[in-house]
Amino acid sequence: MELLVRYLDRSNSISSVMTQDVIKEENLRDDLRYYFMSPCEKYRARRHIPWKLGVQILKIIMITTQLILFGLNNQLVVSYKEENMMALKNLFLKDYSGVDEDDYSVAVYTQQAVHDSLFYVLDQYSQFGRLSVGPISYAEDEDGKLLPLTLCKEYYKRGSVEPSNEAYDIDAQLETVCVTHDPNTTNQQKTQNSSFFDLDFYRLVDIKITFQLRGINLQTVRSRELPDCYAFFVTITFDNQCHSGKVKIFLDIDAQSCACRNWKISGTAQKNTHYLLVFDVFVIVVCLTSAVLCTRSIVLAVRLLQRFSRFLHENYNRKVCEDDQSEFLNGWYLLVIISDLLAIIGSILKMEIQAKSLTSYDVCSIFLGTSTLMVWVGVIRYLGYFQKYNVLILTMKAAFPKVLRFCCCAGMIYLGYTFCGWIVLGPYHEKFEGLSRVAECLFSLLNGDDMFTTFAQLKDKNILVWLFSRAYLYSFISLFIYMVLSLFIALITDAYETIKRYQKEGFPLTDLQKFLREQKDFPVAEESSQTDVHVRHSVLCCCQRVPENDDVILIS
Repeated sequence: MELLVRYLDRSNSISSVMTQDVIKEENLRDDLRYYFMSPCEKYRARRHIPWKLGVQILKIIMITTQLILFGLNNQLVVSYKEENMMALKNLFLKDYSGVDEDDYSVAVYTQQAVHDSLFYVLDQYSQFGRLSVGPISYAEDEDGKLLPLTLCKEYYKRGSVEPSNEAYDIDAQLETVCVTHDPNTTNQQKTQNSSFFDLDFYRLVDIKITFQLRGINLQTVRSRELPDCYAFFVTITFDNQCHSGKVKIFLDIDAQSCACRNWKISGTAQKNTHYLLVFDVFVIVVCLTSAVLCTRSIVLAVRLLQRFSRFLHENYNRKVCEDDQSEFLNGWYLLVIISDLLAIIGSILKMEIQAKSLTSYDVCSIFLGTSTLMVWVGVIRYLGYFQKYNVLILTMKAAFPKVLRFCCCAGMIYLGYTFCGWIVLGPYHEKFEGLSRVAECLFSLLNGDDMFTTFAQLKDKNILVWLFSRAYLYSFISLFIYMVLSLFIALITDAYETIKRYQKEGFPLTDLQKFLREQKDFPVAEESSQTDVHVRHSVLCCCQRVPENDDVILIS
């Protein structure tokens, strides 16, 4: 009798342990199914409101609106700087045609023309207050005195050149001599410093004229924003470094905005600035909420992965494969978190710019533009819940690794053509003058743009270079258009056909899919073809449809 009682107790304990294991397994299966459901399926299953989806939709609307508002304001700033650049070139450069010649503005070829252009700058500067039609004037120091114009010439310390006898004697050490000119006494100082303007052109390297101006960008008033004050650091350079008989004249402006010290404005401009600051704060709050929700989802995914890994190890003595691990480590969440951080930094910079504490429009534009790009790319994740869109998304994901490897191989050939074209054709063709320009020209040719112009613009004075250029261009165009692009398209087509075949015949199942389908066997995966292995390792096991009873759930 005692033995019977012990046997029954042991049987009950074993039965209770088995029941607990079954319950634990079913709970894990339910949690995994729920985690991989779409927002709508989660709402239907447990009536949980998709807060994360709502925050993402709100964030897209707000960040896009913020970007548009900042972009319109940035366009006003850029146009103001460009138009001031054009105005100053017309005011200070003698015989300026309104269009720059290559990378310089004006070129002069005689000694008299150099002196005339130099004195023209000084005369225009002395009359600037009466010439300019814009709200721009001389800069002043803290004591209210006008800042002078600085004129510096750089030349070789000693030298004598006799081209007729093919003789020269040059001391390559450079010396710099500077004089200053007050706007009110420019004409007097030209006579007082007449020796400065006695130029030895065979020794002269360059002449630089620098001065400061101050301006106010009043056009922002139309956008109901406070105007910015600007400091213009103007540099006019007479470049004679080549000593080729051609003196190039450059005009460069470094415009720095700052808060105006004394201002008074009526209307709604100041109120509008306050509203924009409140809007930016709200954007930051929404982005922080989005980042917290996505971080929470990543933590939950890691915990589920640990539970599933423990289950396989305890019951089947197996490890979770890389494909199943990639399902839990969702790259979309990382993309959203990065975009949130960029949007927060960009919003803070935008608030500083509106408060006139910073002037880095370009840095702010990069942060806001990149964050907006990532936010809109993140929308693809939700399109993947629809079957027709999911085919395209799976094709892009499946083809991306092979396309990336293919581009690395083709890039080696592309770089070889780039360096070769630069060193050989650079002196004879304007499109091959720099490495960046060569790369841009070849990319244009690769896409079939501007081919005849590229052939026709080559200077045919050197017959050897002309023949080389024809062989170079014909080989590049034939290789990349007929072979490289065709292989590139074939990779994407192959991935698309593989996806369509898997959708008809069924995707390869991994341990996670079998567990969700309540299959008890976990056989060792057999080797398959290269295409199947690549697709399985890239995306297919992460984005399959797993039937649950009568419903279809998309795992993404």
